[in-house]
Amino acid sequence: MEANPRKPGRLPAAFLTPGSSSFMDFLAEHEPELLPGRRPLPPVQGAIEAPHGTTIVAASFPGGVVLAGDRRATMGNIIAQRDIEKVFPADEYSAVGIAGTAGLAVEMVKLFQLELEHFEKVEGTQLSLEGKANRLSTMIRGNLGMALQGLAIIPLFAGWDTDREKGRIFSYDITGGRSEERGYAATGSGSVFARGALKKLYREDLTERQALTLVVQALYDAADDDSATGGPDMARRIYPVVTVITDEGFRRLPEDESSEISRAVHERRLEEPDGPRAALL
Repeated sequence: MEANPRKPGRLPAAFLTPGSSSFMDFLAEHEPELLPGRRPLPPVQGAIEAPHGTTIVAASFPGGVVLAGDRRATMGNIIAQRDIEKVFPADEYSAVGIAGTAGLAVEMVKLFQLELEHFEKVEGTQLSLEGKANRLSTMIRGNLGMALQGLAIIPLFAGWDTDREKGRIFSYDITGGRSEERGYAATGSGSVFARGALKKLYREDLTERQALTLVVQALYDAADDDSATGGPDMARRIYPVVTVITDEGFRRLPEDESSEISRAVHERRLEEPDGPRAALL
């Protein structure tokens, strides 16, 4: 017997119909037009000017994984925003950093958070980290039409794998192709420079504090060579968003802690502008 959606206190029939534990599947069946990938795309000529987020970096250490992002959003050659948030908790044990079209990326993150929460409520348990990475891959693939028009979203996903008891990092391309990264990863316009810094400074035996310093060093190097990446803004007191995920869950560094690391890196750069040197052998 169908519930009457107009009658007070009764849910619409869609909410009482058995289905999968995926919130996206629920929308696809009952309200498909609400999914970002199902929206009609208007014809477009030329490039679309929209705020874009830039560089995201991640590094693992024996006790977990660190995910960080700069704070600049650009629109062409203009700085659209100086303090944008690019790193978000996906759930208790994972986080996602966004690069690409900022508005669509934030919307995707919110839908991803709801997808994981819906699964946990229906199944009574959390999705595995591998499963979360696969769900995000499906969502990115659903945005392919917009990506081909220049509105791409390329996130970086990281979390603590409760089954394997270690931190893991996943990167993506615009088609939803997923790759697990070993040790460190970077995405966004400054990723080439950030990855170079990570490659030379990363070690498998880093402490949590060293991993936090490493990602800030990498963002600093990216900002040094990529105009779309914003470095620590000492005058405005705007510092990178730095998060860490361990067996205790997701934690975002408070501003006083992230500013302390950023200022320490900045002070050292006044003496060595190109940053720390790796040994030749």
